[in-house]
Amino acid sequence: RFHGEGYQEGYAEGSHVGVVEGRRYGSLHGAKIGSEIGCYLGFALTWQCLLQKGADEKSGKKLRALDSLIGMIQKFPYEDPTYDKLQEDLEKIRGKLKQVCSMLNIQSDFRIGTERSSLTF
Repeated sequence: RFHGEGYQEGYAEGSHVGVVEGRRYGSLHGAKIGSEIGCYLGFALTWQCLLQKGADEKSGKKLRALDSLIGMIQKFPYEDPTYDKLQEDLEKIRGKLKQVCSMLNIQSDFRIGTERSSLTF
């Protein structure tokens, strides 16, 4: 009897702690992904404005790549935590960002750490 009661109490406590820990973990990593995607969108929108001002033939290809990146970011499912291709889509966005940075001759380095997050060029 004591073994059964102990098991039930332990199971209930473990379930509660697991939910709390999972929520904290999800919030932390969701915030990191949101920060990363937000930086990418700000970067792309800024360069889109800069290139549109001095639009020439070379800018057209860069603008199309930036439009593609912006479209990918806008289609990213922020509201669906159960989206099964989240990591795959995030990697596609990162790859497109690298392509855009290469076209613009910019070195990008996005780091997220506990002390600070930064996007450097």
